[in-house]
This record gives sequence, structure tokens and C-alpha cells, in this order.
Amino acid sequence: MSSPAVESPLPLKPMVLVEPSTKQRPRNVELMNDWQYVERAIHRLLAAWGRDVAEWDNKSALHRHIWDQAECVRRLRERIEQFPGGRPDAPVSAQLETLANAVLLAPSLEDALDGIYELLLKTLVSAYGEYIGNVHPIHDAPTIALLHEINQIKSQQWLWYRNYRRLTPHTTDAAYRARVTARLEACGSFRAPLPITAGAEAQPAGVNTDFRLSRFSARNVAIRPKQPFMDYVRADFATNLEARRLFWAFGYMLEKNLPDDQLAWLYYGHYMPWAWQHIISRHLWDESRHGDSGYSRLRDFGISLEDVGFSGYDQAARDTELKAVAEKMGITVDEAYARQQELLAPFKAEPTTKAQLYEHVFMIGLVAETGHFVVKNEGYVDFKEGQDLQSAEMMLFDIIDETAHVQYAHQWLPMLAEFAGVDNSGYRERGVKIREESQVRAIATAKELDRVLSRTTGDASFDFYQDLLARIRVACPLTNATTCPPRSPKPM
Repeated sequence: MSSPAVESPLPLKPMVLVEPSTKQRPRNVELMNDWQYVERAIHRLLAAWGRDVAEWDNKSALHRHIWDQAECVRRLRERIEQFPGGRPDAPVSAQLETLANAVLLAPSLEDALDGIYELLLKTLVSAYGEYIGNVHPIHDAPTIALLHEINQIKSQQWLWYRNYRRLTPHTTDAAYRARVTARLEACGSFRAPLPITAGAEAQPAGVNTDFRLSRFSARNVAIRPKQPFMDYVRADFATNLEARRLFWAFGYMLEKNLPDDQLAWLYYGHYMPWAWQHIISRHLWDESRHGDSGYSRLRDFGISLEDVGFSGYDQAARDTELKAVAEKMGITVDEAYARQQELLAPFKAEPTTKAQLYEHVFMIGLVAETGHFVVKNEGYVDFKEGQDLQSAEMMLFDIIDETAHVQYAHQWLPMLAEFAGVDNSGYRERGVKIREESQVRAIATAKELDRVLSRTTGDASFDFYQDLLARIRVACPLTNATTCPPRSPKPM
């Protein structure tokens, strides 16, 4: 019987990837280097504009697309490395950088999304499809296979964008579209490798521009809770299992903040090897999923973001700026909070320095994540024993993810320190010391809160806290709520 591959129809005149002057590397390698640069550019463009996406589910989609892009790049890099002399980090034409910067410097988020998803993505998919149809289907089958895989990823990205545009119609700025289209045409729409001018190779998208990320992650929901309740949770954390269950659902929801911080890590960490960019992209997606887990659990319990607020890790800075804007505009602070998406949009972030990037990775990996393993494992055991298996599952998957994240920090802190010119010796001991100091402060804070907080029915904050616990209890009662012994205090 003939092989199905042999029976497959060949192109009428397959594109030949070998020329008389070819040695051991067919000319598709240089083309894949160009494609890889564009895929990495899309990765960077999403990082650059992602903080401006306000709606929760769209944040989730963009964070997933960061990981998708990292996987597209990985596939191309691995294929390039399979060829003799194939170098994934080989120079490419500066025309590609000019194109990427044209897309980056969009008049607005909506224009940037059109540039990324409609202009760049569709042109790439078309180039991949044309290549698949033109080359020999047997000789270059591995490249064809990986391009099919990438186009499957791209189809999901396109479906999200198409649905987004149906819900959020927008006409692309005409001058912007013309600029990007002209640069695409100058790049030959990615059909052939571009010639490289020595000394004028492409740099990562954005590094030669004055583009700055937004300082604050956009929100289209309430930032503040209806009533303050987290002080009660801090006070009761060690002694009340139901308070801990509220904390973990709310706390995981707040982890949606970290991916928006990590977008800046990716954008300003362009000097780090691709392997680091890849693992941070996975870390980012993991943290986004943790945010989704917490939000999903809150909704299971009948609690909305309007109830508890979607505050930022930078809440103190947000509060300061909104109060200053309110005073300047002569409006109330409440009105400023209601208009926070509009009023905070003009604020731009200072570029993340190499020393700051080192410190961010250190604090997340060696302090925040390492410091919570004990209380997370206790939560997993207690929720499982109390027959709340959904909450237990949420805890377990987080523990698995964060174990990997701590390993990432150990792996990359030496190189981050070298780039930053900081001393990384004794970093483990420094982490232990900071965690111990944080624990002491957290215990003291909990004791003081327990002493001063009102526990009187009729107090708005106390009643709201009790109502949250009651809603959760009704939705999913714990069989061990009254029998679970005291556990470890909140570490920070």
C-alpha cells in the first residue's frame, strides 16, 4: 500500500529551499528568524499595551495570549536550532523593528489591538499558510507541522479579537493604519527573508522609542469594597476557618494584579535570555489563572467584585493620585473612584530598572510565594477535611504552580543580579530574614486589630464581614468549621 504522504498532492511547482550556493542551511532558516522576531514583537506589544485592558475576562485573554506567544516563539526557535548553524538569536533586518515600532506607537489601546491582531496577526497567518502550500510537503514536513500548530493558536487569538470587536466596535485611526500597512508592505508581508544591513540590525520592539507603559492597570469595576472587611480577616485568620476561606478566595482574586506587573518585567527585561522570557510568560499566565480561580470561587459563594472591590497591589499610590486629582478637579473622592479608569489613564510608569527587576523577582519568589507555603498547605488540608473540595482543589493547583515559581527565582536571580550589578550572595538568608520580620509584623497587626475592631451588630463593617461569611456558609458549609483547631498566623 502506498504511503498517504506520497499520495498527497504536491504543489504544482514546490518552492525550492536550496540554491546552487547553498551549503548546509536551506533558505527557510532566515525566513523563520524573521518570523520569530515578529512573534516576539507581538509578545512585547501585548506586554506594552496589556495594562490598559480594563475588563476582567479580556485581561484573562490577553494574559493567556502572552503565554501563547511565548509558545509560538519556542516552536520557531526549536525548529531553527535543528538546522546546521541555525541561531534563533541571529540578527534580522532593522525593517522589522521599524514595523514593530509602528504598531507599538498607536494612538490608543483600541488602535494598538487592531494593529496587533488584525494587521500583524492576519499577515503572519497568511504568510504561514502560503508557505505551507508552496514548499515540498515531505522534505519540510516538520516546519509545516509547527506552522499548523502556530496557526491553531492564532485562530484562538483571532476568535477572541473578532468577538471583542463585535462587542467594542472601533474604526482604526486612518493615519496609523496607513503607517503600519506601509511598513508591512516594505517587509514583503513576511513572504521572504529581508536583507540585513551590517550595523543596523533590529533591536527588540520599543527599546528605541520613548513608549512608556501605563502606571496603573486599568479597571472597569469598583476598586474599593462596599465596606472595609479585610482587617477582620487579618484578625481572625489563625482562629477562624471560615475567615481563612474568605481570605483565600479574595486573595487569589487579587493575584490578577501580578500579571499586569509582570507585563512590565517582560517589556523592560528585554536584555534577559529568551528562556527567562518564556518562563516569566508561564508564571504570568499562572498568576492570571489564580486570579480567575479566586474570582470564580467568590462567585460560587454569591460574592461579586462590586462587593469586595478589585483593589491593586499599588492601592496606596492609586488612592493618593485619585485624591489629588479629585482635589484638583473639585470633585468628591467617591466620584474620582467612580471615574478611575478615565482619570488614571494619563499616568505613565517610569521604566523598570535592572535593579528593580531583580528586586521584584526576589520579593515574589523568595518572600511572597515561599512565605505562604505553610498556610496554603494548611488551607488545602482543612478545606478537604471540611468537604469543600473546590476550595481544596484551588489551593492545590496554586501550591503546584508556586513551587515552580520559586524554582524560577532561584534559577534566574544570579543572572538578574549580574545584569543589575547587585550582590546576590546570601540571597536565601536575606529571604528568610525578611519573611521572619514580616511574620512578626503580621502577628502584631492581627493582635492589635483583634483588640480594637468593633464586633457589635449594627457596625456597618462588622455586619458586612458577617454577611460575607454567611453567604459563603450557605453556599458551601464546612463540616469542620467549629472543630478545626487554630492554624498558623497569616505571614504578611
